[in-house]
Amino acid sequence: MKHRPAASLAAVATLTVARPALAHTGEAAAIGLQSGFLHPLTGFDHLVAMVAVGLWGAQLGVPALWVLPITFPLVMALGGVLGIAGVSLPYSEAAVALSGIALGGLVALRVRAPLAVAMLLVGAFAVFHGYAHGRELPNAADPLAFGAGFVIATGLLHLCGILIGSLDRWPRGRQAVRVCGAAVGCVGLYFLVDALKAAE
Repeated sequence: MKHRPAASLAAVATLTVARPALAHTGEAAAIGLQSGFLHPLTGFDHLVAMVAVGLWGAQLGVPALWVLPITFPLVMALGGVLGIAGVSLPYSEAAVALSGIALGGLVALRVRAPLAVAMLLVGAFAVFHGYAHGRELPNAADPLAFGAGFVIATGLLHLCGILIGSLDRWPRGRQAVRVCGAAVGCVGLYFLVDALKAAE
């Protein structure tokens, strides 16, 4: 058989280029899980809204205390599917910022909404949060691991909100929780202005 240096060189080059792809390896899953976990922690507009869900749930008490933090990630997953599928959802960044304003305002004003209304509102905002992150999922090293890391981080942020919101049972703690809600609303307003400027 005739030796072909050019063909051998091409084969080596192909293997070298393909190596970093990490497809279906434990390393890819680890990278995907890590990036998914860190993603909501580095997006401050997402972070404060997720904490606010826990804060409001704590204010409303059982069963909202657990129902709202469960509703958010479940519906967020549906929004993520829309993002992965490339469905157009206009003003998604503005809606994410608006969620911070709305949820923060509800906490600051200590609004006592019926459970069904609270679930509907939290679910509506969760769609936009999921959509915004779903658009980035196809570029992850391992999309499934990325999604798992993202959901875990979301749950922990809800839990942080619940723990802070548990202060609501004491008068001074109640005021502290309302101040946290106002702070979330201010962060949401900042990002809304930024999103509207970017859309111009």
